[in-house]
Amino acid sequence: MQVSKTELTSVLGQFNPWWRSEGISDLPAWRRAAFRELQSWMTQPPAPRAVLLSGARQIGKTTLMLQAVESLLQEGVPPANILYATFDHPILKLAGIDAVLEAWREREPRAAGLEYLFLDEAQFIHEWGTWVKHQVDFSKQRRIAFTGSAMPLVEAGQESGVGRWHTIRLTTLSFYEYLQIKNLSLPALPRIKSMRELFDWPQSDFTRVAETAASHVGHFHEYLVRGGFPQTAQVESITQAQRLLREDIIDKVLKRDMTALFGVRRVLDLEHTFLYLCMHDGGLLDMVDLCANLEVKRPTAQHFIELLEATHLIYRLPPLGYGKDVLRARFKIYLADAAIAPAVMLKGKAILEDPTALGVATETAVFKHLFARYYAQNVRFTYWRGKKDREVDLVAEIGGQIIPFEVKYRAQHTGLRDLKGLLELCQQKNIDRAYVVTKSLDNFGVIADLPDMATRILRIPAPLLCYWMGESELTLEQQ
Repeated sequence: MQVSKTELTSVLGQFNPWWRSEGISDLPAWRRAAFRELQSWMTQPPAPRAVLLSGARQIGKTTLMLQAVESLLQEGVPPANILYATFDHPILKLAGIDAVLEAWREREPRAAGLEYLFLDEAQFIHEWGTWVKHQVDFSKQRRIAFTGSAMPLVEAGQESGVGRWHTIRLTTLSFYEYLQIKNLSLPALPRIKSMRELFDWPQSDFTRVAETAASHVGHFHEYLVRGGFPQTAQVESITQAQRLLREDIIDKVLKRDMTALFGVRRVLDLEHTFLYLCMHDGGLLDMVDLCANLEVKRPTAQHFIELLEATHLIYRLPPLGYGKDVLRARFKIYLADAAIAPAVMLKGKAILEDPTALGVATETAVFKHLFARYYAQNVRFTYWRGKKDREVDLVAEIGGQIIPFEVKYRAQHTGLRDLKGLLELCQQKNIDRAYVVTKSLDNFGVIADLPDMATRILRIPAPLLCYWMGESELTLEQQ
C-alpha cells in the first residue's frame, strides 16, 4: 500500500528527535544488565552480525535500544547516521522497510562513518529474515539491532539467519533491577564473585548478611505481586500495576498479537488455556486434564501452549535425562513472571497470605533469575523425579556438571527429612554441591549434618539468591 512520503517522513521525525538536535525524553538513568552486551555489539562487535533483542512485551526492549542510541550520540556518532523505527506503527508497517530507509535518507543525508539501525517489532517487516541476512552480508557499513516479541522471529528465519544475528534474550526485571528502578535506599549487601564462595563463609558472615537483608524482604514480596515489568514496577498502586499487566497480556498479546502474528481465531480457547496454566504455575502439565477441563482436542491445546511459549509468556522444562523417557514425560510449566498469575486471576496481594501460592510465586521467580543469568551459556534447565515421586524443582546442566536447586519457601526451617529428593539425586549423580532456597533469613548457611556423602548443600534465602543473581557477574562455571 502506498504511504504518503510526507506522512512517513513526519512519523520518522517524531521517533528520531536527535535529527533536530533534541534529546530523548523520559529516558531512565538506570540501565538493565543487558545494556552492556548490546552496547558492545553495536560499538565493537565480536563478529559481523546484527543483534536481536528478544522478549515479551513491556519488558524494556525499546528503552534499551534508545539508551544505546543515546550512548552512540554521546560518543560522537552523527545524528543523521542513527535511525530508530518501530514497525508496530501502522504507517511504518504499511510503508515497509525499504520505503522507511529511503525516507530517512531523503530527510537526513548520510554523514561520514557507520550507520546504526534500531528496528522495533521487526516481525512485522515483510520477509524480515531475508532482509536482515542481506544487510549483514552486503551492507558492512551498517550495524543493526532489532526487537521481536515472538519466538517465530527467530524460528522462522533460523536457517537463513545462522551466523547473521546474535540474540540477547530479555526476561522481566530481576529483583536487583527492580530495586534500582524503584530507587530505594536500602542497606548495601556484599557483592560476591561466585555462589561457590558462600560455601566457605564462616557462620558469622551468614548471620551478619541476614541481618542486613531484613529490609529487603518486604520489597521482595511486593516484587512478587507487582511484577518485573518496568511500567508496573513504577506504578504507585499494586492494584493499578496488576490491572496494567493484565491488560497488556490479555488484550495485547492474547487478543492482538496472536491474531496478527499467528492467525489465531479461537482467542477465547487460547485465553482459557493460559488461565489454566496460571492456575498450575510451577506444576507438571497434565494434557489430559487440560483438554478435559477446556473441552479442546490435544493438538489444539498443544498448539496453544507452543504459541504461549513463542510469545515469551511461559517456559517449559523437560525432566532430567535424554531419549524416549524425556519424550514421553510431562513438561513443567513456569510463567514468565511471578506476578502474572495473581494479576490475571485477580488475586491482588492475597498470595502473601497463602503459603502455597507464595511458595509457587517464589519458585517461579527463582527459575526466572537462574534462566536470565545463565541462558546465554547454553545451560539446559530441567526438573527431576525419582522414586516415590520424590522431586527436585530445578536442575541446571552445563557440560557434564549438574547443579540442583530445591525451593522450600515456608516458615519452618528446612531439615534433611524435607530434602529426600535432593539427597537421592545428589547421591545418584555424584553431585558435589546443591542449593536449597529458603524463606527465613536465619535459614542461611551450609548444612552441616549431612549423611556420609560428598555433596555440600547450601541453604540460601530467596531474596538474597534473586538479588545476587541480578546484581553480580556470576557465571555457572564459577558456581
